[in-house]
Amino acid sequence: MPEYAPLTLPETPRLAHNITHFARALRKAGLPVGTGRVIDAIRAVEAAGFTSRTDFYWTLSACFVSRPEHRAVFHQVFRLYWRDPRYLEHMMAMMLPAVRGVQEDRAADAGEKRAAEALLDGHMPDMPEPPEGAGDDEELPIEIDASQTMSREEKLRSLDFEQMSTAEIAEAKRMLARLTLPVKPIASRRAMPSRTGRRPDWRRTMRAAMRQGGEVHMLARRAPRPRWPNLVVLCDISGSMSQYSRMVLHFLHAVSNHKGAGWARVYAFTFGTRLTNITRHLAKRDVDQALKAAGAEAQDWEGGTRIGACLHAFNRDWSRRVMGQGAVVLLITDGLDRDDAGALAHEMERLHLSARRLIWLNPLLRWDGFAPKATGIRAMLPHVDSFRAGHSIRSLEELAEAISRDDDVGEKARLLRNL
Repeated sequence: MPEYAPLTLPETPRLAHNITHFARALRKAGLPVGTGRVIDAIRAVEAAGFTSRTDFYWTLSACFVSRPEHRAVFHQVFRLYWRDPRYLEHMMAMMLPAVRGVQEDRAADAGEKRAAEALLDGHMPDMPEPPEGAGDDEELPIEIDASQTMSREEKLRSLDFEQMSTAEIAEAKRMLARLTLPVKPIASRRAMPSRTGRRPDWRRTMRAAMRQGGEVHMLARRAPRPRWPNLVVLCDISGSMSQYSRMVLHFLHAVSNHKGAGWARVYAFTFGTRLTNITRHLAKRDVDQALKAAGAEAQDWEGGTRIGACLHAFNRDWSRRVMGQGAVVLLITDGLDRDDAGALAHEMERLHLSARRLIWLNPLLRWDGFAPKATGIRAMLPHVDSFRAGHSIRSLEELAEAISRDDDVGEKARLLRNL
């Protein structure tokens, strides 16, 4: 551990106090900022000075930013924290619902809403300010009661995405960022060297024997080389699926950027009235930048629904490109479609035949009395391998446990008996 020399600070170190609170805001916004970096930042500011705003910005950036995807969040937190004349208006505009005539005309930049949530941290703008002089010489004790933390998280796991408040949505997004979607590897025809393999490798055995005068001292063996399938996600972004789609895309971004999750590649498509490929946008490390770019690409967000036509476009233009090597398909939609049911069933059958497994996530399964009465649902249900709910964090956790089980059918068998 590095040892620091004594740091000479004034009797009322307000700048060090502000840098510490700035580091807390960065930590709440998702940056890995620890105590050591705070000490380094205070020392760096002492060495570089703070007479120039530009020098002060880059000094703190050098101490707190360690990855390229953290720069946008750091910039927004710095802009809102360090003496922006309208920082409170900017933060409240990011937190309030988007009502025309109330919010700012411009759209939120990447990382700006996350910075506002980290700085506000649940405080309202109409709270009375403390009188002058209060709290300058003495610090108020802060008590943290974590006795109800587990029960709150358990309640949040089972809560419907549409019933969540702004604070609960922010906490749910952080929980979704920690979820993974592991999958078992597939045995391929290609082989690799293995000491415990069952098949002999005669070529390696003979090459080793030639290096030892033609004598065979050990029989080389080989085993099937494991490979991982592709994950293809088709997400409905129509008006009835808007809130669920946003949360699922947060989950999908975490899966696509999680190294070692097991998937060869993750492909993402959105559909409403047309099909949109957003795979390249989810490759961005920052989730705000990724979803902002995906929203700009998908022009039919919160529009109508044409499931059959969009599946036809996928089967025609993308199926051969992304469905090879035993891909697993996640279809996220409520199945409420008014187009021709026969065409929809035909496209679902084509999609099912091209996929290794086809899993349908439907938020309507949150209702206990759900029955496949809609024409679109009746046409789609026979052509899926598993039919599961997709309305809460718990349902996505159950999906992570069931996606590798070939015998998992979810609610399909029970609902087929009701047809």
